[in-house]
Amino acid sequence: MAVSHSILRRLRLASSSSSSRFTKPFHLFKFSFSTTSPPNPPPIQVSLTNSTGRAVFATRSIPTGDLIHTAEPAVCHPSPSALHPVCYSCLTRLPSSPPQRSPFCSHHCLQRSKEYYDVEMKADWTDFDNYCRNQGLKYPFLVKRLACMIISGVSRSDSLDILQPANLTPEMILEMEKGFTLLKNAFIKTLVADDQIAFLTKQWYIDVLARIRINAFRIELAGGGSYEDLLSSAFASVEAEAAVGNAVYILPSFYNHDCDPNAHIIWIDNAKAKLKALRDIDEGEELRICYIDASMDRDARRELLFQGFGFQCNCSRCLHGD
Repeated sequence: MAVSHSILRRLRLASSSSSSRFTKPFHLFKFSFSTTSPPNPPPIQVSLTNSTGRAVFATRSIPTGDLIHTAEPAVCHPSPSALHPVCYSCLTRLPSSPPQRSPFCSHHCLQRSKEYYDVEMKADWTDFDNYCRNQGLKYPFLVKRLACMIISGVSRSDSLDILQPANLTPEMILEMEKGFTLLKNAFIKTLVADDQIAFLTKQWYIDVLARIRINAFRIELAGGGSYEDLLSSAFASVEAEAAVGNAVYILPSFYNHDCDPNAHIIWIDNAKAKLKALRDIDEGEELRICYIDASMDRDARRELLFQGFGFQCNCSRCLHGD
């Protein structure tokens, strides 16, 4: 879900409790994540429901402000229009003065990204990048990055298959076909072996892009500071910052939407996502985030959700006209 989060609005919303959604779930996965606060993090589980399909549930009560879990991106890419240079790997802001020659923030990022970075640097992306920029497209850059990861052996071609795809119009597919041609030609001109790009078919490109369209997050960094500092400080400065990039996550993509969410996702200084409780959450309650700016009025929210994600929001807040 491609989202730009209105953090200050969500913290205000957190002060009012929303209705709990207790369904009879069919459990798919159970997770437990380590963190420093609290010592024993609340486990969560992904379950199937009759109403919304996959959903994330709390397996014990979670207090307001608790870190629920973290998530590393399956794939991420810097924004082509980012105001500041960022790390190729983790999207940490790089010093702009003096300019840093290396595209990595650390030796760790260099080492974990070197294989697919080398693949990407061998190709001439002029035509592909110019097409995407001229058309105002950002998600094909994620497909390019994922293709390089697959070629280098870092990722699998089916790594995003578990995610829900968007419904595509014929016009969308036609646009995607042009991007596919430019992407594949860049690899062919680089003399990448045929067996290395056997996965790179038009259908694969369209299927991956369909999943990225509704599961990508827009990364806005909150900067340094503790979680407690973030909860107590004004977030107007966060909202003024441009996105540093986009990323796709597996587990966070299972979170359903609510205009009055009980959880939210934040990024402190890199693309590692942190899911936090906005209010007290009961055991068995579904965890939901807001895909859009929750401060918009109801009609604007519902229209944006329908156009961007393909569903009519019937959360309690929308149904009550708020």
